[in-house]
Amino acid sequence: MKVIILGAGQVGASVAEGLVSEENDITIVDQDAARLAQLQDRLDLRTVVGNAATPSVLRNAGAEDADMVIAVTQSDQSNLVACKLAHSIFNIPTRIARLRSHDFLSDASLLSTDNFAVDFALCPEQVITDYICRLIEFPEALQALQFAKGRLSLVAVRAYEGGLMVGRPIREMREHLPWGMEARIAAIFRRDQPVAPDGDTLIEDGDEIFLLAAAETIRPVLRQLRRMMNPVQRIMIAGGGNIGLRLARTLEKRYELKVVENRRERAEFLANELDEALVLLGDATDEDLLEQENIREMDLFLAMTNDDEDNIMAGSLAKRLGCKRVVALINRRAYAEMIEGGPIDIGISPAQVSIGTLLAHVRHGDVAEVHSLRRGAAEALEIVAHGDPATSKIVGKRIDQIDWPAGATAAALVRNFDKAVIVGQTDDWTSITRYGEVVIAHHDTVIEAGDHVIVFCTSKKLVKKVEKLFEVGFHFF
Repeated sequence: MKVIILGAGQVGASVAEGLVSEENDITIVDQDAARLAQLQDRLDLRTVVGNAATPSVLRNAGAEDADMVIAVTQSDQSNLVACKLAHSIFNIPTRIARLRSHDFLSDASLLSTDNFAVDFALCPEQVITDYICRLIEFPEALQALQFAKGRLSLVAVRAYEGGLMVGRPIREMREHLPWGMEARIAAIFRRDQPVAPDGDTLIEDGDEIFLLAAAETIRPVLRQLRRMMNPVQRIMIAGGGNIGLRLARTLEKRYELKVVENRRERAEFLANELDEALVLLGDATDEDLLEQENIREMDLFLAMTNDDEDNIMAGSLAKRLGCKRVVALINRRAYAEMIEGGPIDIGISPAQVSIGTLLAHVRHGDVAEVHSLRRGAAEALEIVAHGDPATSKIVGKRIDQIDWPAGATAAALVRNFDKAVIVGQTDDWTSITRYGEVVIAHHDTVIEAGDHVIVFCTSKKLVKKVEKLFEVGFHFF
């Protein structure tokens, strides 16, 4: 596929890296020649220096025969104009734009083919906000993700010495779960290396375990298998930029919240925008400030500034002063890998978190969801099965009859999305209804047409092979 990426910032570079590894023909456009030169030295792609929102630059980038344009510059206006040009002048079939402004995101008509012609709008700041909110709901998690419109939950946790399953084979997990409740250990990473999980695999202290279960049972499963942290009640956010403000708006009604911002004008703006959060003017790397604001009583410290070094320093200081858990935004992947697990519990790469949403629109086949795991080293796909036994390599076959590439695991599936399932009840006895039947995959599970199958790939190189498995023969059409 021939793809033009407009913008060589963190998001654009991460998208380029992900797509180049899958043998796509990539051209990336940016006004910063030095940044493009660095990318070209590292990746097999073509670069064009220029303004992405001009026809001549798009033409020079190969827009006349491109399959997709991904506009992820820092400017909403440039991204929108580029998509409009891609549609009206070059007739590029698929157009994706990064947008930050609520004005554009809230009015779908503005993105229609009659206006800016955007097929999919990506707001990385909102994706990151949603991601962090899920982490807050699971304080013990390294990652917390959803599939099938929230029907399935994936939580990555670290095994600890003395834990219920440490030193035991995976097959014994079922003995510790309540009757009728199912879960699947879909992937294990041990000392940064993938371990193919089967019934005889022993869980070791320090293993990173990816646990998959229906959304309504993931908490009871975690409660049975590992010690649980107390729910988060008090949060401090360092940095009131775009992400910090979005988080504060989302969290202030549910948690006791403090926001630290070192720019007076921005702090005043935050104070006017937020109803219940306490906004503090100061530096989150100031030890006296953190102690005065009782950092040791905080359940969670979120370092959300635009500076990696400030986030690392503030997060490390907060942990040393007694904060229970620290999460930091780290743009440089090398930094995130280096600091995680020390004083900073989780280092989040904004580009890696947001890229999954975008990749779901780039993948071949009917891919409904893509999640990047372990900072891009692995991926989890939600992919829809189509066809019949005559036209499909997977429909009508048992899991153990399918020629899965080594390192790829079908962990679960959701069937009958139009079928209502009662999964519980509220305190006032009102039924809680979800759509779709969750099936935890076993060796004899048969895949049916329309199933949303969750597949784990311990290496990104496996993704293309998995997509080919789900391709339908031409007789299907």
